[in-house]
Amino acid sequence: MQALMSFESAPPYAAPLRFFLTAPLFAVLAGLLIAFEGPDIFVSRWMPAVLAVTHLLTLGFMLQMMLGALIQILPVVAGANLPRPLLLATIVHAGLTSGALLLVGGFYFGLPVLLNSAAVLLALTVLVFLAAALQALIGVPSTSPTIRGLKLAMFSLLIVIALGVVMALAMANGWPLPLPVLADLHAGWGLGGWAGVLLAAIAYVVVPMFQLTPGYPARPSWWYPLTMLALLLIWSGAVLVDAPGLVRLSQALAALAGLAFAGLTLRLQSKRRRARADVTYRYWQLGLVGSIFALFMLLTAAIWPAAGELQGWTMIFGILLIGGGFLPLIIGMLYKIVPFLTWLHLQNLGQAKVPAPNMSKILPSLDMERQMKAYTAAILLLLVAAVWPEWLSRVAGLSFALASGWLWLNLFGAIRRYAEYKVDIEAKLAVILAAR
Repeated sequence: MQALMSFESAPPYAAPLRFFLTAPLFAVLAGLLIAFEGPDIFVSRWMPAVLAVTHLLTLGFMLQMMLGALIQILPVVAGANLPRPLLLATIVHAGLTSGALLLVGGFYFGLPVLLNSAAVLLALTVLVFLAAALQALIGVPSTSPTIRGLKLAMFSLLIVIALGVVMALAMANGWPLPLPVLADLHAGWGLGGWAGVLLAAIAYVVVPMFQLTPGYPARPSWWYPLTMLALLLIWSGAVLVDAPGLVRLSQALAALAGLAFAGLTLRLQSKRRRARADVTYRYWQLGLVGSIFALFMLLTAAIWPAAGELQGWTMIFGILLIGGGFLPLIIGMLYKIVPFLTWLHLQNLGQAKVPAPNMSKILPSLDMERQMKAYTAAILLLLVAAVWPEWLSRVAGLSFALASGWLWLNLFGAIRRYAEYKVDIEAKLAVILAAR
């Protein structure tokens, strides 16, 4: 079941693209920081460098990509026209980029002033975006699972930011809060409620559209976002009343829900009408497999808590879920969305008189395939480095930085070609109109 799309409502090309072009640079920084820290970064999830790397990827990469995608998707898919989208994108992009850098610096250098500043700036930035999105969504009925999923994901984002701000202020000012428990809950809302539900909502549209699969079945599509949200609310309540058994139960059920969605997507992909597996399909395969392994680890730890104390368990889980799961899913969609948006804007520019170039000329398949091989190798190196950090930590970090930089070069190349084709189309259009 898919939402109807209205491409004439698309925002200006520059609005989402600034997010897409900035996000890979945060991943490059994450890889360089891993290489700089070396084996020490794999000692504990609470190391300052680990907190910095985690938020370079979740705030700097994932949130950048997702807010950029929402600026594009809300008007096109949900019919929710954001007020002054280019100005909104400029404000949100500047606040998010600056806030993420401040937060990462606060974690890494242990400076309270940076943590306090980041908490305020990120809270204001996300509230500005959510206020604009809420204004646009008022009166838009949830006529599809995608629209409902978008609304629930943004509610989850509000919870994520609230928890993150409280923890950042607590770390900066020495508030006596149970930070490890809150950190797990923050991650649950961030990865399960915000990123997981949002990616599912977008997948309902882009997987059938770009990968030529059958549509997602209606019933699980409607219920998956609600189920995930309900489980996160139960988890939150269990934390408040100090019920660790209920916390583990909600974690286990959330893992099962995520596994069900991943399994359903794999089944739909097996029925795709396109014989040749392109880069988007392969990136999604990588992301789904990585997510499945990570969710099995979460399920195991919920049933057998001692598993989480095993050497390297937490690091491997994080690498699989973020680096091997969410990031490949996002990059896979990006490799379809950016060429498509570029083609769409060039097509509109040509006014049906000058055709836009084929999408394969905007972002060549060979460039994407080579970058994906580099990224896959980097993830495998990171997984091995989590077990043998003395041998591979620096190589893995540099490999991840290289693959992320390659992603940036590919996206920059697409934008550069857009500018070149734009000049060419405008010139041809001027000749055609002058001849009349």
